[in-house]
Amino acid sequence: MTRLNQLSESAFLKLFMGFMVLCLLGAALCMSDRSGMLSGYGAILSSSCKPYTNYFAVGGRAATFLNMGLVGAFCLALFCAFGTVVNHVSVLAFLLSIGFSSWGIHVMNMLPGVCGVMLYCMVQKEKPSGLTNVMIFSSGVAPFISELAVRYPGHRDHITVYGLLMAAVVGVLVGFFLPSGIVRAPTIHKGLNLYSAAVPVGLSAFLLYTILYKIPGVALPPSIGGLEVVSKASVNWFFIIMCGLCLLGAKLMGGDFDEYADMIMAHRSDKGIAAGFGNRVFLMNVGVYGLFILLYYNFINASFNGVTMGLIFCMLACCCSGSHPGNVWPIMVGYVASAVLFQGWAVVTGGTFDHNIQTQTIVTGVCFANGLSPITDKYGWKWGMIASAMHYCMVTTVSTVHGGFCLYNGGLTAAMVCILLEPVMERFSSRRTGTLV
Repeated sequence: MTRLNQLSESAFLKLFMGFMVLCLLGAALCMSDRSGMLSGYGAILSSSCKPYTNYFAVGGRAATFLNMGLVGAFCLALFCAFGTVVNHVSVLAFLLSIGFSSWGIHVMNMLPGVCGVMLYCMVQKEKPSGLTNVMIFSSGVAPFISELAVRYPGHRDHITVYGLLMAAVVGVLVGFFLPSGIVRAPTIHKGLNLYSAAVPVGLSAFLLYTILYKIPGVALPPSIGGLEVVSKASVNWFFIIMCGLCLLGAKLMGGDFDEYADMIMAHRSDKGIAAGFGNRVFLMNVGVYGLFILLYYNFINASFNGVTMGLIFCMLACCCSGSHPGNVWPIMVGYVASAVLFQGWAVVTGGTFDHNIQTQTIVTGVCFANGLSPITDKYGWKWGMIASAMHYCMVTTVSTVHGGFCLYNGGLTAAMVCILLEPVMERFSSRRTGTLV
């Protein structure tokens, strides 16, 4: 096992992705509703998936785990087929897609975007290996693809040739133009938002929503799959076992918590945790950070539906890019404190408060606020809490600009927070100590 730590970052991360796929497919076979797994998977493929669509309600738990495993296998197949050198950004794309495949993504609605990026490679004569991450990030508008194929315009809820053609054209166009936007995205938020792809994906969804719904006056369809269908035991046991296996693997590779603590105390590595601190430290962070996230969602008594299960993966997606308990706790505390503060403010103003910490939109918001962890690293925990509070205030409003069709809504909100806050932090903080003023 110690030899695994000597593997190249790319080789080890591909093994890690394969491990994740096996965990998900194994979980699908362990679910009590596995007898209806294939029919449930068919229901997922044929449904619209506008957030928040709870795949536990649409297809069942076994089908949801199956879908997550197949999406993960598809992403890994893309990396292997194109000979991509996998890095921390690849892990981000991979785990994000797995997370969203419990409430918005499946292989079929990923394909048009992937084809669009491949078309871009052909036109620009670029190697697909350099844009495989972008292919996967294009799935951020997957709900639009399913919506066009299944029920646009109106609520017909069945697939038509016209719908499939429209979905394919829109998906290919988004994929074709996405590489140009992703290249420029980090300059917008100065590298302070780990969900960088959310900027071009979110703006693409904004444009599509305006053209397809707002201007022609098409009614916005509701989400399907009741969020009340939950499985707290299944979600908790899955992550406890999966994270436990990661910790065990890291230990067998020669890892210890002293070097993990050194990673937390060190400055962020732009190369990612696996490249900067070693494979075993990365694997240990997956286990520790994953359990930390799970503990938080249990602490706030979140509803463990398919969406929430996916959010744990989406939050864990930053585990190789630099997020860990040491720089995310201020963000979580900031969210809880904001909920308490605004609940009191609602009492004073006589308003109706519906953004408590257990609300699904707020549960979702804190997941993507973890992409602001570079602020904690660079400016300190106080600024991390301020950024978190701003994210809490904005996340439920930003979704209105794209009709809820962008899976990267929280990441887009994080980018807006950075645009507003970065100049203030530059002016009023000590970059060396991270203190206010």
